[in-house]
Amino acid sequence: MARIFNLMALPALLIAAVFCQFAFAAAVDNPQELAYPQTKRVDHVDVYHGTKVADPYRWLEDDARESKQVAAWVAAENEVTFKYLHSIPQLEPIRRRLTELWNYPKYSSPFKEGGRYFFFKNDGLRNQSVLYTMNTFDGEPRVLLDPNTWSDDGTVALAGLAVSDDGRYLAYGRADAGSDWCTWRVMEIDGNRLLEDKLRWIKYGGVSWKPDGSGFFYSRYDEPKKDAKFQELNLNNKLYFHRIGSRQSEDEMVYKRSDEPTWSFWPKVSEDGRYLVITVSKGTDDRYRVLVKNLDKPHAEPVELISNFDNEYSFIGNDGSRLFFKNDLDAPRGRVIAIDLGKPGRENWKEIIPQSDATLTSVTLVGDMFIAQYLKDVRAMVKLYTLDGRHVRDVKLPTIGAVSGFDGHRSDTETFYSFASFTSPPIAYRYDLITGKSTLWRRAEVKFNPDEYQTEQVFFNSKDGTRVPMFLVHKKGLELDGNNPTLLYGYGGFAISLRPRFKVENLMWMELGGVYAVANLRGGGEYGEAWHKAGKKINKQNVFDDFIAAAQWLVDNKYTSRRRLAIQGGSNGGLLVGAVMTQRPELFGACLPAVGVMDM
Repeated sequence: MARIFNLMALPALLIAAVFCQFAFAAAVDNPQELAYPQTKRVDHVDVYHGTKVADPYRWLEDDARESKQVAAWVAAENEVTFKYLHSIPQLEPIRRRLTELWNYPKYSSPFKEGGRYFFFKNDGLRNQSVLYTMNTFDGEPRVLLDPNTWSDDGTVALAGLAVSDDGRYLAYGRADAGSDWCTWRVMEIDGNRLLEDKLRWIKYGGVSWKPDGSGFFYSRYDEPKKDAKFQELNLNNKLYFHRIGSRQSEDEMVYKRSDEPTWSFWPKVSEDGRYLVITVSKGTDDRYRVLVKNLDKPHAEPVELISNFDNEYSFIGNDGSRLFFKNDLDAPRGRVIAIDLGKPGRENWKEIIPQSDATLTSVTLVGDMFIAQYLKDVRAMVKLYTLDGRHVRDVKLPTIGAVSGFDGHRSDTETFYSFASFTSPPIAYRYDLITGKSTLWRRAEVKFNPDEYQTEQVFFNSKDGTRVPMFLVHKKGLELDGNNPTLLYGYGGFAISLRPRFKVENLMWMELGGVYAVANLRGGGEYGEAWHKAGKKINKQNVFDDFIAAAQWLVDNKYTSRRRLAIQGGSNGGLLVGAVMTQRPELFGACLPAVGVMDM
């Protein structure tokens, strides 16, 4: 995906180049004249609660894939942008170095299913990673799925996969051109034989197999009208069972709620095959209702276990009739509870792993142990517990960083995880659940020296006195003279935690002499649900105040100056940048709001 990533990274990197050539101030004082295309205005007025609101650019809400007018407008804007970018002499050296840095083999951590091992690998500059499988852990890998062959331009992507418990089938989703719509297919793993099964109108979420491999559960929407495929709201989700070898029109309806069109359903079959756990969501918060269907009784209806959207109930696994959930009821930083289906009343719930001073981010049930991942001041911690909640050991991690993985089954004696940091590319490990030993499986080799860089964490006070953490990454020996070009990144929303992450474009920025800063703002999930709620709805201004305070701290502590400080964010982070550049325009030298929701 090198060329695509290069273009996405160019704005920040070009600012770095300009900073490093000490030309930024002159550029601000003498901006290059840009001849933007004229954007037509239309006579469109909406009436909201009796108030007329003009929207002269409503026509730009049409999808560019279907509107020639919008496509032409986008093309004209791109022509202006790229003409300007290609006039900057630093562009080509940056592009060459960025391509060199990107060109390294990238491995996911493996996972095991049905006696087989699976992993993803990208040789370096391929648009998408390739799925491999091995019959034994040290066996010869063979290609199972190569999404690069699905389109010439790399715009058809793998959107999810699930291997049947017996290792016979692979179900996988395909998404075209970044669309949320996915088409799912089924492959027989031996011989890579594609079956006739084809499931459409699926978004968000995967499938869950029955243990006998006869089929899987999935949720879908009704087929939209032809001219509204990319505009219609996601309403009236329904849960189905698909039997292998049958047509989608023959799929069995398992659950729907026509009276609640905004609900979405996420199926998960328990490892022993006894239960279908249906997680019901509404909106983006981790607040769920839960239903359970007894699969031993084919005609049994799903029974409601949790009947409100007040808290998180993320299904982990089961031990007979006891179901384990990651939960935040009376525990905003997270805990693990057990609910016995024979005595489901709240008074009978049992706390297995209590809330701690760290934030519980995920839990898996592997090798008859809970593997709990935490954030402690945004630093990864991993702890193992018995099924009755007794602490077994911690997983030793190399340094400040982030981990992912630790999946598997109750009968497994091994699991796999990946570790990365701001200056360490992902490293994949095999973890022995019996001995507690981590063994290196694959290490990414990038053409740079990590010993030349350092990561530190600082804390600053926001406008209301709240203590907020921030990571700073830069070359060693940095002089705090106020002259360092600095890129400050933020998000602050949807309980998403900004963890230490290796990104080639950030490395390039630091190579050019820049400081990379990540502020862990309220609205994220770094300190649990209370931290999330402190930055949403009527508290949204706290997020902006935190980001402004982070920028001010960097200036006050001589890491940079206002004219050498750039801020960046995407989506909710784009909204963040748009807000703070409006509230404090004098504080920043450059602002990069990507795909922000600015027209609320």
